[in-house]
Amino acid sequence: MKELALFLELQNNQIEELYKKVAINHWMATTTGENEWADKNSKSLTEYYTYFASPELIQKVLMFRKVEGISRIQRRQLDDLYNKVVKNQLTKDSLEETLRIEKEISVAFNTFRPVLDGNEITNNDILHILKNSNNNTERKRAWLASKQIGKKIESKIIDLVQKRNKDAKSLGFSNFYEMNFNTQELDVNVVFEVFNNLKRMSDAPYKKIKDDIDIEICERLNISKENIRPWHYSDPFFQEESTIKGINIDNYYSEKDLEQISRNTFTSMGFTIDDVLNKSDLYPRKGKNPFGFCSDINRSGDIRILANMENNQFWATALLHELGHAVYSKYIDHKLPFILRFQSHTLTTEASALFFGRLTKSSKWIQHFLGVEDEIVLESMEKVMQREMIVSARWFLTFSFFEREMYENPNQDLNKLWWDIVKSIQFINPPDDVTYPDWASKMHFSLAPVSYQNYLLGELAASQLLFYIESNISKDMFKPEVGTYLIENFFKYGAIYDWNEKIERATGEKLNPIYFINQFLKNE
Repeated sequence: MKELALFLELQNNQIEELYKKVAINHWMATTTGENEWADKNSKSLTEYYTYFASPELIQKVLMFRKVEGISRIQRRQLDDLYNKVVKNQLTKDSLEETLRIEKEISVAFNTFRPVLDGNEITNNDILHILKNSNNNTERKRAWLASKQIGKKIESKIIDLVQKRNKDAKSLGFSNFYEMNFNTQELDVNVVFEVFNNLKRMSDAPYKKIKDDIDIEICERLNISKENIRPWHYSDPFFQEESTIKGINIDNYYSEKDLEQISRNTFTSMGFTIDDVLNKSDLYPRKGKNPFGFCSDINRSGDIRILANMENNQFWATALLHELGHAVYSKYIDHKLPFILRFQSHTLTTEASALFFGRLTKSSKWIQHFLGVEDEIVLESMEKVMQREMIVSARWFLTFSFFEREMYENPNQDLNKLWWDIVKSIQFINPPDDVTYPDWASKMHFSLAPVSYQNYLLGELAASQLLFYIESNISKDMFKPEVGTYLIENFFKYGAIYDWNEKIERATGEKLNPIYFINQFLKNE
């Protein structure tokens, strides 16, 4: 159908131009922290979303979706366009108001530096204190410092949530959360049924692991179990815990070149990543976004990573994780239309990122790429991996359950809700002051909404991919055939297939949580 072909060609050309502006302006805003780039980023986002707000565009998309006999590639482009236009049928003023609030929050995060004892410190400083300090008072002060940004932006986040809900309701959805699930091709009831089952099945092994962690804390910090509070864990949100008593894996990173280690890792698996590393911004400096992400600037090979690396396991994992996103994007077939030259879903690129990020907990990886020969360390890696995966899974559940309830009722006492959910899922005793908006210091609640469920779904998919590879491709992950399999079966088709069909084509079945359960819960 010539009319459809011409329509899709026009959409690809116009969306590509708008997308590239958004990507480069976002990159510059986050790497410089300058208001000029933040303004440009906001303007380009307005132009991008305004394009999809066109009533004429949605009418054409709806018309073409009724056409019979069109190709899969045409159908998938129309599906992608529909999911974008259906949630952007808003006035320009309404879009600009949302983006204005998001910009204010983004600038606050980009420029925020915690203050401890009157001195500005970094997030890396806080992580170092929480991982290494035996001074309870210092730990508490550092943890509280990490939450200062939450108080600064709490009211803006609530305004943003209410604005998003208002817009979603005007488009016929009950709230913003439901709208985003629908336009991500996810069923909220099915996803949360999986999550509730995971919580139930992981309650006992998580309690055992957390009891072990708490005992280690009691011994190291000379406190009773009843007095353990959030600042006694090694992460401000207890979203990961990879430490084992008597073993400091960070010691093995102190003299290492993380870039070279990552290069060696991916090369062994059949990937080339020099082009990505050469364009990336990997080390901390003032004014730069303190977190990390991967950006595909043009969907034609310009892929960059923002990180704030230090020589430790946290940043080694983060770098491999972001490079997992990078190779997914890099090896998508560049002959595909621009609209489909992207991941089929956030959870599929997360599956890739998590697959590679997990490698730093593998005894084979630590032995081969860090040169660790200590048998005690190597033998502890399976326990480290299990501990981290179950702890992080509970964190993903905590975030997802809170976010859903926040959008369903943003007027409730969110601070109390936060600690109620933290206590029921993560089994953490709340601090004395539960009126402080600790949750708001997590950037994803404001700037990456309704995305966190995809991390946990990605973990399930990563375990499924691992099982398939070990059963059918290679028991040794560090072989070129592993990369060949991922490129040919999971990466190169971009968004031609929806996320579950992509997983089925790569592994022989749709997403199945049994592989995550068998990998991390079966022995408990």
